[in-house]
Amino acid sequence: MFLRISVRLFWSIVTLLGTAVLTFLLVNAVPGNVARVIAGPKASPEVIKAIEENLHLHEPLWKRLGYHLNGLAHGDLGHSYVTDQPVAEAIWRRLPVTMEMAVLAIVMWMLMAVPLGVMTARHSGSWFDRIVLVLATLSLSLPAFWLGRMLQYWLSYKLGWFPVAGFRSFNHLLLPALTLALLFVGYYARLIHTSMTEVLNSPYIRAARAKGASETAVLFRHGLRNAMIPVVTVLGMDVAGLLGGAMFVENVFALPGIGTLAVQSVFNLDVPVIMGTVMFSAVIVVTANLIVDILYRWLDPRIKEAR
Repeated sequence: MFLRISVRLFWSIVTLLGTAVLTFLLVNAVPGNVARVIAGPKASPEVIKAIEENLHLHEPLWKRLGYHLNGLAHGDLGHSYVTDQPVAEAIWRRLPVTMEMAVLAIVMWMLMAVPLGVMTARHSGSWFDRIVLVLATLSLSLPAFWLGRMLQYWLSYKLGWFPVAGFRSFNHLLLPALTLALLFVGYYARLIHTSMTEVLNSPYIRAARAKGASETAVLFRHGLRNAMIPVVTVLGMDVAGLLGGAMFVENVFALPGIGTLAVQSVFNLDVPVIMGTVMFSAVIVVTANLIVDILYRWLDPRIKEAR
């Protein structure tokens, strides 16, 4: 296990390095004068030149890349061009909002997806299964910003059940989390359905039934644990994605999260913040990959260290 984790850590570092280089090159390929954006449209050439020299924007691309990688190696994500705030501090201050929304959304969609997936697998081919399939396909087709706006209009503006936007308390996270949950629940319900259908045809399930185990015990104690193995893989990636910032949903509901920070940095051509949010998301993704790898062995001891 130690060897396996060491190999994964090595490739994680390689992945993060590649992400850092690629992000830097892509961001610097975007048209626009960062110094002019910072100084404003009426700034004199002297002011723009001073900003370029202060931020090393006048230096060759390869040299600026070296500065960037050296900073990352020392844990420094740089300072925002717009606010002069350390990027790491800006991300850290917004992380709690994004994390709370993500955790709440995951709890919501799993509470809906697990029973739906199990029951549709138990009654595969029934009218109930077909209805869930249609609704799942529909949920996958909905744009996040459109669903957010619809829920915002009907549940907040019309019915007054939730706050419309902003963030002042936990209640402001309920509707954004519900939006994300409705977008994901259909996919997870069908994923659990497919996995449970295979598991329910396994010999050990028939053996459990032959021994007189109740149907609830067969479905949830014996079947669900093994059916969750492929689900854990997908869930790990989705958790990482949400912690990196659910951009559309956060913007619709004006939440001060990482996704909103990333969008604002793009409009402001705030290069350090753009690269900082991307690197933060990349770290979350590779960490989630490693955790999922370890969880595999807990969920199914038959999975060997060397595969």
